[in-house]
Parts: sequence; structure tokens; C-alpha cells
Amino acid sequence: MRGKATPTVLSGVLLVAGTLLAGCSAGEPRGPGWTAQPDPSAAGTTAPASAGAMASATATADGGATPTAGPEAVATAAAWKTFSDPGRTVSFELPEDWIAQSVTPDEGSLPGALKIEVKKPDGTFLAALRTGLPPSSATCAGASKRPYTVISSLPVELSAAGGEGTIPPRVVFRVVQGYRYFGSYGLTNVVGGGDGRACELRNIVRGPAGKGDYSFGDVVAVKAFARDEKVAPAKAFDTLDQATRYATEGTEFANVQRMLMSLEINN
Repeated sequence: MRGKATPTVLSGVLLVAGTLLAGCSAGEPRGPGWTAQPDPSAAGTTAPASAGAMASATATADGGATPTAGPEAVATAAAWKTFSDPGRTVSFELPEDWIAQSVTPDEGSLPGALKIEVKKPDGTFLAALRTGLPPSSATCAGASKRPYTVISSLPVELSAAGGEGTIPPRVVFRVVQGYRYFGSYGLTNVVGGGDGRACELRNIVRGPAGKGDYSFGDVVAVKAFARDEKVAPAKAFDTLDQATRYATEGTEFANVQRMLMSLEINN
């Protein structure tokens, strides 16, 4: 399965050195300058924004945000490499200095499941690719639903997904409103919720029958956390403006977004 981004992604990868990524393949260096822009034809959901918030999305379906001020072009890392697991079941691109490691799959995963964590050189967790997740659904009482906003949403081609999603596959960055704005990025083909409200936002792509679902993002699901709950590795922002700036002004999200969109899974 190949994730194909709508933005132009320069081809090629850099020679990989070291033992932490024994499954990485080598290639040519690629230059920075990838532009992560939302699809202007996509729809989005909206939550009440703080004063001065940059991203005011239209309240329609859970496809993608339409910010009042579009994201700027953000350069990604200049050197990239490709990670593949030993069985060549999955592969994706990541910046040359990031680390990808196979770890023990989550409890309850289906036989043959994989879990691959991606971290920065200093050990900071960025994302995990999980396969073989047992299908599940999120239900809750209407009073428990919280407003959410789609900050960024880009379509991605997942031709072999095989599952029955409720929206076409996308790479998203969404924020749910609680005592702070809690944000998460990942792949999904499952709508967050009706009327711009949800109990949780799930970074899940429905997989083929018998194969389980898969997730590639910082968390499998993000919600409006309580004050005594651990938030990380999801992100917390004081305002919607801060969340928007994270997605539009820094390089971390641009790199993550490009990595997520490069995913290939061979069923």
C-alpha cells in the first residue's frame, strides 16, 4: 500500500549508517522545501476559537481545515532515509537523523502485528506505527462530547486499506477542546464526530478483514484530558492559535506529515 501525497514530494533518500536502523535502505539526498498545504477543496470542522486564533475552519464534514490564513511553506529535513521492517511488511521515509525501532506490539494486538516507534536523536518520541490492532469503535454520551477543530488535513492514497472507513484516508492534525486544546496528528479514515464534536479523535485506518486496523501517529486516540491525566505524547496548547502555529510555522510537523504520507504496507 502506498501513501501518495497531493503536494510534490522530492524523490530519493540518503545513505543510512548505524545499527539502530538495520532495515533502512540507502539513496540520494533530497533537498528541503516541501510545502504542506491543506486541500482547498476539503471540508473541515470547527470548535470555538480563542481571540486572535489563526485557524477558523468551516463547520462541515471531517475532511480538512480551511484556515483563514493558509499555512506557509515549511522546509523539511534536507536528508531522508527509508525504514523497512525485516519482513518488508511496512516501510516509510523519515529524516536521516531520526531513529526508528521495532518494539513489542501493544497487548491485544493480532498475530503478526508490528509496532515501530520513531524518535528524535535525543530520544523524544514522535510517532508509532501500529499494525494488527483489533477493530473497535468509540461511543459516548452526547454530554461527554467536546468541540474539535481540524487544523490540517491532506488526502493520501491508501489503495490497499481494505477496511470500511467513513471518510477517504487523510493525514490530519486535529485539536479537541478541554481545559486546554489537546492536539494529535496521524493517519485516519474515520470521521472525528458529527457536528464538530467528539469524545475522542482516533488516528485509525480500517484494515482488511482479518488483518486488523493500523495507526500511524503520536497517539492512537486523543481526547479532552482531565487535569490529573498524562497528556504526552499528545500535545497541549493554551490557545487554538498556538496549535495552528505548531502546524504552520515549525519544521517538526512538516517532517512528521511527510513521514506519515510516505507509508507503504504490503498485505
